[in-house]
Amino acid sequence: MAFNKLSIIVPVYNEQATVSILLERLFRLILPQGIEKEIIVVDDGSSDGTMDILHDLAVRPPNGRTYRLVLLRHKTNQGKGMAIRTGLVRATGNYIVIQDADLEYNPNNLVRMVEKVQETGAEAIFGSRRLSAPNQEQGRWYYYLGGVYLTWLANLLYGTKITDEPTCYKMIKTDLLRSLNLTCTGFEFCPEVVSKLGRNKVKIVEIPISYHPRGTKEGKKIRFKDALIATWILVRNRF
Repeated sequence: MAFNKLSIIVPVYNEQATVSILLERLFRLILPQGIEKEIIVVDDGSSDGTMDILHDLAVRPPNGRTYRLVLLRHKTNQGKGMAIRTGLVRATGNYIVIQDADLEYNPNNLVRMVEKVQETGAEAIFGSRRLSAPNQEQGRWYYYLGGVYLTWLANLLYGTKITDEPTCYKMIKTDLLRSLNLTCTGFEFCPEVVSKLGRNKVKIVEIPISYHPRGTKEGKKIRFKDALIATWILVRNRF
């Protein structure tokens, strides 16, 4: 089947300060000719004003836009991985990509990722922060080193040749992603996807992307324990 629709899954949890900005960027995003976009927002039990903002945007898109988003909700917080899996059930695009709502990742990068799919026919395209310009921000040193470590471990265990295992921007053919039978509930989405792609010998193509990191004070939710969980997932799925 030809690639003609991209489903963008946006897992959201307590992002009232940024979610409307992110969605406006997605509304404005123009993909290459012939590619339709589908925006699926999954509120993962937010306890701030996020859901009210999402409801208003779903009913009344900004600036009179007619574009509509698919809005789903978990009554309680179940984790990013579970939110992605909920969105995956509703997705109707040929490919799926994950978009965080915290403004670290610029949706304009998705245009080049779609073009790479069209150019190569690859089933999995990753946006790599490590392939970007030398002056590209990488975030706090411990986040950076954690990403380097997990990338090294994934390459060691699965023979992959990627540079950014924990990148949010993973654009994957929908049928393929569904066939992986994901079980993740939290941030282990990334190591589970990478390990199962690696185990099935699916080639991962990378392109450089821009990145604007934030810290814990700005709401970054990933913690040291998540690196330990990711390590376990990578090792478990290998052996």
